[in-house]
Amino acid sequence: MKILIVEDEKQAAHLLENLLKELEPQWSVLDKLESVKSAVRWLSQNSSPDLIFMDIQLADGISFEIFDNCKIDAPVIFTTAYNEYALKAFKVNSIDYILKPIDKGELRIAVEKFKRLRDQPLLQNKMLESIGYAMEMLTRKYKERFMIKVGEHLKTIQVNKILYFYSQEKATFCCTVEGRSFILDFTLEHLEEMVDPNHFFRINRKYMVSSSAIEDILNFTNSRLKLVLKGLSDGDIIVAREKVQEFKSWLDR
Repeated sequence: MKILIVEDEKQAAHLLENLLKELEPQWSVLDKLESVKSAVRWLSQNSSPDLIFMDIQLADGISFEIFDNCKIDAPVIFTTAYNEYALKAFKVNSIDYILKPIDKGELRIAVEKFKRLRDQPLLQNKMLESIGYAMEMLTRKYKERFMIKVGEHLKTIQVNKILYFYSQEKATFCCTVEGRSFILDFTLEHLEEMVDPNHFFRINRKYMVSSSAIEDILNFTNSRLKLVLKGLSDGDIIVAREKVQEFKSWLDR
């Protein structure tokens, strides 16, 4: 099995190469490249490797630019320092990624996944779909402010001043750090796509909260969690049971 490593951190590249030698001694690393430019040149001048390990952030740009400049026939396992929320596409589309610093156990899982998938004819299409989606996720611009109406006046509220969003009587509101609530012209479903998921989490059908809004977290019945939010006396702010594990991971990223 012939491997290509595209990684601009020399120490990380050497670590990855050494771990691969431990896991798969029969595999050979063809080359270690540090930039988009060198990767495009290498892939244009050489036969395709069997597998590419590719960091997302390279010395001269984002590695997705490589796909815009040359044809890549090999499957790719990405290594990255980006968090898992921005890169969900790789998991759901069967192309793996490894968070830095690279862990041998995670690398083993990714390698075994590659072995299972390498003979599937749809693998390449899935890879390209996941790259496109991940590129969109990484470059997506989230809202920084909302315009609201207060009486006859219009004003803006910075998103970083919002503690949580909630729905009530078929309307949607935001609550600010000053403890004031304002009506918005969006549903919670729309807001989920508009605000940064690193900062806001939809805990149930009624509330989407920021981490800064949470004063306390309590165990509740039926494996659920109960939240105490700043400026809110409502005693029933419950994380839905099916969202508990994802919520914990969101808090612990």
